[in-house]
This record gives sequence, C-alpha cells and structure tokens, in this order.
Amino acid sequence: MASSTVMRRVSLRNLRAHKLRLFLTVFSIVLGTSFVAGSIVFTSTISKAFNDIFDSAAPGVAVEITPDSNQSPGVPLTVVDDLTAQKQELGIDKIVANYTGSVTIAGSDGKALQTGGAPSVGTAYLPPDQSLSPDSSKILPGGRGPTNAGEVALNSSAADEAGLQVGSTTQLVVGQGSAQPREVTVVGLLDLPGSTGGYVNVQFDEATARSLFSDGQHVAQVDMSAVDGVTPEELQKRVQAALPPDTYEVRTGDQVRQDQKDQVNEFLTIFTAILLAFAAIGLIVGTFIIYNTFSMIVAQRNRELALLRAVGASRRQVSRSVLFEAFVVGVIGGLVGLAVGIGLAALLKALTTSASGLPDAPLQIGVWAVLAALFVGIVVTMISAWVPAVRASRVPPVEAMRAGMAEGSAPLVRRTVVGAVVGVISLVAIVAGAMGVGVGPAIAVGAGAAGAIAAVVLAGPALSRPVVGALGSVLGAPFGRIGRLARTNAVRNPRRTAATAFALTLGLMLVAVIGTLGTSFKGTVNEAVDSGMTAEFIVAGSNQMPIPGAVADQVEQVDGVAASVSFGIIQATADGQQVAGYGAVGGQPADVAVLDMRDGASDQLPADGMFVSERTSIDKGWQRGDVVTFTGPTGQEVPVTVSGVYADNEALQPWLVGPDVYDQLVPASAQVSAMIFVAPEPGVSAETLRTNLEDATASYLTVQVQDRTQFKSSVSSQIDQMLATLYAMLGLALLIAVLGIINTLALSVVERKREIGMLRAVGMLRAQVRRSIYLESVLIAIFGAILGVLLGTVIGVALVRTLAKWGLGTPVVPWTLIVITLVASAVVGVLAALWPAVRAARTRPLEAIVEA
Repeated sequence: MASSTVMRRVSLRNLRAHKLRLFLTVFSIVLGTSFVAGSIVFTSTISKAFNDIFDSAAPGVAVEITPDSNQSPGVPLTVVDDLTAQKQELGIDKIVANYTGSVTIAGSDGKALQTGGAPSVGTAYLPPDQSLSPDSSKILPGGRGPTNAGEVALNSSAADEAGLQVGSTTQLVVGQGSAQPREVTVVGLLDLPGSTGGYVNVQFDEATARSLFSDGQHVAQVDMSAVDGVTPEELQKRVQAALPPDTYEVRTGDQVRQDQKDQVNEFLTIFTAILLAFAAIGLIVGTFIIYNTFSMIVAQRNRELALLRAVGASRRQVSRSVLFEAFVVGVIGGLVGLAVGIGLAALLKALTTSASGLPDAPLQIGVWAVLAALFVGIVVTMISAWVPAVRASRVPPVEAMRAGMAEGSAPLVRRTVVGAVVGVISLVAIVAGAMGVGVGPAIAVGAGAAGAIAAVVLAGPALSRPVVGALGSVLGAPFGRIGRLARTNAVRNPRRTAATAFALTLGLMLVAVIGTLGTSFKGTVNEAVDSGMTAEFIVAGSNQMPIPGAVADQVEQVDGVAASVSFGIIQATADGQQVAGYGAVGGQPADVAVLDMRDGASDQLPADGMFVSERTSIDKGWQRGDVVTFTGPTGQEVPVTVSGVYADNEALQPWLVGPDVYDQLVPASAQVSAMIFVAPEPGVSAETLRTNLEDATASYLTVQVQDRTQFKSSVSSQIDQMLATLYAMLGLALLIAVLGIINTLALSVVERKREIGMLRAVGMLRAQVRRSIYLESVLIAIFGAILGVLLGTVIGVALVRTLAKWGLGTPVVPWTLIVITLVASAVVGVLAALWPAVRAARTRPLEAIVEA
C-alpha cells in the first residue's frame, strides 16, 4: 500500500516537472474528446428547440380529428355538424373547424422566409372567446386580428426574422395549388406560447382560411375541448365511437404534440447519428494521437523507469504508475475537452441558425455530454497508454539505462503479414461488392473498407519505410544532406510515422469517398440533362419547393412555347406499398424529353395510361399490358394499364401516368408540380422565350426559370452545399490530424534534443535544423495523404457502382480534388512543423549534450 502511494506521488511529481509534455498530452486528449461532447450538446440543443415548438402545438386541444391520408381533401363538414349536434352527450365544450395548410411568406427583402425545418402554416384567426386557447389568439399591443382577405396576423418571432411589422405589406404563397402569391398586410403580431426559431404561423380571417385551405366541403382538422370532468382520453373514446370506423384519426392533444415531436426527432436521430459518426472519426484519429503521444513519452522515460526498477519497483508498479498518469491527464483532458466541445457546439449552433434558419434555443449541457467527455477522455487515454505501459515494464533495468530509446525496435514481420492478409481479403470484398448492385453489395464494400483501414493500421509501419524512403529520395534530393537527414528521421521509427500519418489517412480517405460520391452525383445529373432532356427551359420551385399546379397553365399560354409538360407529384398505394411517381400534364413527355421505348408501340403516353422505366419494370414486375391498381388518398381505386416500358432516364424516373389518371389520384387542392419542361417553337430564340417565361411567372414567389446549364448548376450547387457541410465536419478530423502531427513532432524534438544538440555542435545551422524538421513533416503528411486518397477513391468508386439501383451513373473520379489534396498535404506538413522546427532550432548544443 505504501509503495503504491509512493509511486502515485512519483507520477504526480513527474507530471508537474514536465509541464510541456503534460500540455501536449492533455492537448491530444482534448482533440479526441471535444467533438464527441460538442456533438451531444449541439444535437440536444436543436432537439430542445424543436420540442419547445411542438410542446406548445395544438394549445387547448383535448381531441383532434384528421383524415388518414395527408393527401385527403380533409374531414367533411358534415362530420363537424354531427359532432356539434352531439356536444352535450359527448362532453365537448368547444369545437373548431380548423382550416390549415402550408404557406410560404416573403420577408422584407421579397424572398421566401426560410424555416430551417420548422413548420410554416396558415390557420384561421379566432377571437379569444371562440378559441380553444385564448393565449393562441393573443395580439400584441398596436395590432389587431385580420378581418378581410388582404390582412394577416403573424407570430412575432417570424415577423422579427422576416423584418416585418404591423403595417408591412408582403407576399404569401399557399402551398397547395395557389394560383399566384397574394399580397397581404400584416395587421397584428401574435404572442404565441413557445413560438421560437423558424416556426411560422400566418393567421387569416376565417372566411379567407376556409377558401384557401378547403374545397368548401372539407376541413383540414377538427379540434375540440372537453367539458369539466371529462378527460381527453375519455372524450377521444366517445368521439371515436361516434364516427364511422377506420375512417379518421382521432388523437388527444398530447398525442398530436408527441407525434409532431416524433417526426422531427426521427430526423434529429439521423442527424445525431451523422454527427456522432463524425465524432467517432475524430475519436479514432484522436486515439491514434493519444497512443502515439504515450508511446513517445514512455520511450523518453525509459531511463527514468529503469531507474525505478533498479531501486526496487516491480513491473506492475511501473505499469500502474504510467496508467495512473494516464488517468490523471485523461480526467484533465476530458474536462477541457468538454469545455472546448461546448464552444464548438455554440459555434455550430450560431452557424446553422444563421445560415439555415434552424430553430434557436439555449445550449443544453446535459449529464450525458459530461459523462461522455469524461468517459472518452479517461477510457481512451487508459487504453492508449496500456500498451506503452506494459512495454515499459518489460524492459530490463540495465538495458533501459543503456539505451537511448527502446520504442519502435520490435520486429514488424508478424503484424505486416497479418495486415497483408487482411488487406487482400478486404480488396476482394470491395471488388466483389463493386460488381453488384443494391444493399448487399454496398454492405460488402463497407465491410471491405473497414478491413482496409485495419490493414493500413497493421501494415502501415512496414509500408512507410519504402514509400517514405522513396518520397524522401525525390523531395529531399534538392536539399542534399539535410534532405537525407529528414528522410532518415522519417523512416527510422516506422511505427510512429505510420501512427502519425494514419490520422491524416483516415480523414483524407473520407474526403476522397465523399468527393467521389459527390462528383458522380453531379455527373449523373449532367448526363440526365444532356442525354435525357430535349427541353430548353425548366420551370421549378426555389429551395426545392414544389410549384403550384396553376403555374403550368400560365406557362402553356406563353408566346413561343411549342410544348410544355408539367410533372405533377403523385403519392399513392400500389400492391400494398407506398409508391411515388409523376403525372405528365399539358403535353407529351416525348416532346420535351428522350423516351427510348424498349417495349411499346408508341412514345405517346395515353391520357389514361402509364409508362414505366426499365428499372421500375424489373423492381416492381410491371410489364406492358399489366394493369396496376393505384389507391389514392381518398381511398378511390384507379386501375391503370401499363402502355410501355422506356429506357432508364433519370429525368423521368420512376414512372409516368397520363393527365386523366393524375386527376383521379390527386385532389385538385393538392395538385403541385415538381417541375415543368418547356420546348420553344421553331425560330423562337432562347432569350425571347426566357423573357416571356420570366414575365409570366414573375409574380410567383417560389418559381424560377432556368435553362439547361443553370438547372445543372443549381442541382450541382445543392450537392456542393451538402458536400461543404460534410467537408466542414471532416475538417475537424483533419484539424485533429494536423495538430497530431504538430504534437508528435514537438515530442520528437524533445526526444531528440541530445541528437539535435550534437548536430548543432558540429556546425549545423538553425535554418538547416528547421529545414530538416519541415521536410520530415512533409514526408509524413504526403505519405498519409497518398494512402488516404488511394483508399478513398477505390472505396468511393466501388460504392458508386453499388448505388446504380437508385439511379447513380458511372463513377467519376474527382481528379481536381485529388491533386489539391496532395498539394495541400505538403503545405499542411510545413505548417504543422513550424512550431516544432523553431523549437528544435533553438536547442543549445552544450545544454543538450549534457542532459541525460
């Protein structure tokens, strides 16, 4: 017991005595823990913001009735009349026909207000005496409720975001089939309970809401409150019994709120998983840095630990002392990592709320974030320190006191052989997966990728010697002896070189995978437009929003238009499954796109017929002549005959039906288009037609006219935005890798202090010392980059091939990204070496030689 206490005191004194080494060790742990803590804090914050919105949804509602399908015209008003007549028997206090639907309102800049995923809804304004919840109709001083079609009330948080106030005039689009944007005046601001972030609630007078959000015979939902003594659950049972069975969805107010939260939490779960996946990447990178750091620290302390062994310390005591130090720095690093993670979460929240309009909420620093930071900091550090600790305890005292460094001297044959075998198996799995299509092959590629990473870890040290040696011979040649010295330093400890480079390898591998996927996606889009469309212009919604069905009528009447086809969105049920496709309205698809019929007498789509792509024909088993029965949102069954099968065309996936079928499947109030393809009349210039189209659609808030090049560019820009987000997250892993190189080089300088002092004593200049460290860092960085880019490109190409089932085309290798990555890696190597190189150059020859 006494000896254990002594060893702990020795460990603590050792930490205090080597402050720089302590700082670098803690720093490596912070790098590995901060992203994990930051991810948890950030997702908890966004989840809290959405939950705050939905906790205040359906205020005062005890029971709500909605149709089963979101494309249904709604609940018949006759149901409202029947329930009103039974209010007393059922225990209903108030009943409200709630006319509601999605809306888009323009801000003071004339652009659509972004919600960041929060609801943007229009509802009917009810005076406090008619509302189920008086607070939901509370108008702030200086305003009033809307009384006619040109007036609206807007929740105050949305008004602030949009730059609107009482008296402001703006435009508004109703999401389901509005002919044109309405010009409205804000006459009141609503103080909604819990209104926050991107949530938008526009309230109209009841007559206007009824005309906008219903067909005059249905209402979107029916809300009611219960009389005293009747619980929401009891009222739910009574109302359900009074309605036809299996016709409507009857939920309590709590269920409504929970269902809305569940929908957004499903998205947040995926979002959290993505963030934690990147956190795991950062953690893996950080683990290698921590392991590398402790390996070097133990190697530097070989003599010190040997002296402890010589004066009576046992192997177990030596290893425990190292692990105790790891525990102490793990706690410190975990706490600091938590603080840094909170800062990262705050930065990420500020960026996302300002750029994408995500709802805002105070940072949520929960118990899980604290425990995760401490757990990762302590456990990862202890595991990373365990191997060096055991290695240190096994070194005989006399040998350790003689040797300058024992670390890295063990043979590499066994791990290299295992790594080679794992690498071959992984390559076979990747190639086999690339030859197939679908989920199974994609999983095979993923498994192969995991194996390839393991192979790099195992065989990396042996691989580093020839690769870094060859790089050093080429890049170091212009620097003469300094270049040869840098090459020697980079290859003499292959374990350290490989571990340092692996952090960069993993980050750049993911960059290459994502880059290959993104480039291939853009290549697929370009191919679809170039070879699949003959239309000159595409009329589409901004921000990927659908456009009102009435826009197609406006476009069709524009001077200079030879053909225009609106592709209306269809969601229905067929063969017991939910399916989605397009209704071709206004013209023949063959007039604006390439329809290469593989099975069909004509490329003219019948008004009551259906064309399917080859891919869909194979997946669904739908062949020419088959009858497919679709069930629409109202429950109406519509049998449709497959009139032909066309060659896969990504612009027309997955199937098309004629206008008669579309009208039967989609209620008029729900008809919206994904896009409209437009072909010009002969002799009409593109400039003239563009001007005419823009004039015809100028008043629409969410509609834009694009030519083929602009359309490709807009889709590519959306892909680039998605990639930029992923790259930004990967940037942290790369930053960790760069800082890991700095950390390793700094410790390496401490370790080689005596050697550097001797070189300075025999005439080596400070500039030459710095140059040798720069070159050593560049060699390690380029080695890691080459491995990462090669692995990432192979895996990315294989993944693209497996995704052909979902429309991804030929793999496209991002050569520009690869070249930039390799050049940037050399620059990173120099930048990472700046501080260690300056520190090395300041080494005083005599002091360094004298030190043991």
